[in-house]
Amino acid sequence: MCDASDYAVGAVLGQRKEKKLHVIYYASRTLDEAQCNYATTEKELLAIVFAFEKFRSYLVGSKVIVHTDHAALKYLLSKKDAKPRLIRWILLLQEFDLKIVDRKGAENGVADHLSRMRIEESIPIDDSLPEETVYAVSAIPISREETTPRATTERRIAFGATWYRHIANYLAADIEPPHFYGYKKKKFLKDIRFYFWDEPYLYKKCQDGLFRKCVPEEEIAGILHGCHGSAYAGHFPTFKTVSKVLQAGFWWPTMFKDAQAFISRCDACQRMGNISKRNEMPQNFILEVEVFDVWGIDFMGPFPTSFGDQYILVAVDYVSKWVEALAAPTNDSSVVIKMFKSIIFPRFGVPRVVISDGGSHFIIQIFANLLKKYGVRHKTPLGTTPFHLVYGKACHLPVELEYKAAWAVKELNFNLKTAAERRLIQLNELEKIRHLAYENSKIYKEKTKALHDRKIVSKSFAANDQVLLFNSRLKLFPGKLRSRWSGSFKIKEVKPYGAVVLGTLVEETSP
Repeated sequence: MCDASDYAVGAVLGQRKEKKLHVIYYASRTLDEAQCNYATTEKELLAIVFAFEKFRSYLVGSKVIVHTDHAALKYLLSKKDAKPRLIRWILLLQEFDLKIVDRKGAENGVADHLSRMRIEESIPIDDSLPEETVYAVSAIPISREETTPRATTERRIAFGATWYRHIANYLAADIEPPHFYGYKKKKFLKDIRFYFWDEPYLYKKCQDGLFRKCVPEEEIAGILHGCHGSAYAGHFPTFKTVSKVLQAGFWWPTMFKDAQAFISRCDACQRMGNISKRNEMPQNFILEVEVFDVWGIDFMGPFPTSFGDQYILVAVDYVSKWVEALAAPTNDSSVVIKMFKSIIFPRFGVPRVVISDGGSHFIIQIFANLLKKYGVRHKTPLGTTPFHLVYGKACHLPVELEYKAAWAVKELNFNLKTAAERRLIQLNELEKIRHLAYENSKIYKEKTKALHDRKIVSKSFAANDQVLLFNSRLKLFPGKLRSRWSGSFKIKEVKPYGAVVLGTLVEETSP
């Protein structure tokens, strides 16, 4: 049943059972300013269109009988030269199997009454409160003995060390906080306007207009776990986690700080995380004064086989950057011992320190015994050339000799006195050059360390701390969601320069 008036339309959805009408739904709405100017036929057809859009889920696929007191609508559906607006409405109605039946206005009283309901006093719509707050329904049971002023005041004062205790006490029992004067009083009264006490909870009106429950300290961990670490949370970063907390209807002042601290301790996030240059340890550069006192060694390869050799053992002096290399078919400890016995010791003397990456070919007992025998310790840019630092002169190239450079056209001086004086001057100059190289190396390494350490996250470890071990080899195996962290382990010993010794595996306990 449908009907229309000068300012509204009404409709009733019903089902006839045993010749008796059973009402299912009532609907009505007012017409806007433009619709009020429609002709009577257009308003009556608009009422039918409104009813079918409102009750579409009930009417699709069923035979529908429309009762109206406007008989002209029966012939309007078959009219071809109607207005464009009417044709558009008729096309919408062709989706349904409908039949229009004329009915007297007196027999169509319900729909007629719905279409003539007028709001006498127009009340403006208040959009200051969002729909989430308007539609919120809650019920808090309060027993009779809890409603007495004395019991309520005593209970509201007993908030312990909760961050909102002064706000709750002020709103619930008009109890002023201590030192309530001056600027503190002015700020407190300004902030308390956004709080609302609803026994037994405190709510805060946030910037988006929603009221959210103020959470005490003992509930923060559980809420963060539910919004970050639970099965439905997703382990999102700090901002997204705080957004989920706000969507859940909770608030406290240190939300971002607490969320960041909680995420930094999340075991699942740590196991699925990766490492970057920010996780490196601070640089500890090595400065040595004497040439050939400190050597760094490492293997290169394997390379394509050449004369039966696949690897190259490289040794570099830390002061002069002088390089020695030895090709070998394997990369075992025998090659390392051969390098020192046949090249390093005979040519450059016994070094004080040898630095390597701690590979198995460097920490084997045979090599350790050799270094111990000679008293060598094994530890896991300059402004001049390495040749100049070692020999005190520039390296002469064949092209200089071919095209007669300045040194190539000079004659040898066989006067011993003049040659000795010249050699003494050269030795003194060599010491100055090496000292200058040392200073340049120190400045360069200090700048490099400062640049490197500024970009990393500082970390400190202590004995008995629990840590996870990152396995970089797992990137070679498939499995994007596979964790590359193992553990946790207890730190047994903390060594210099950021190295730690891990102890036994700590058994995991389910939360």
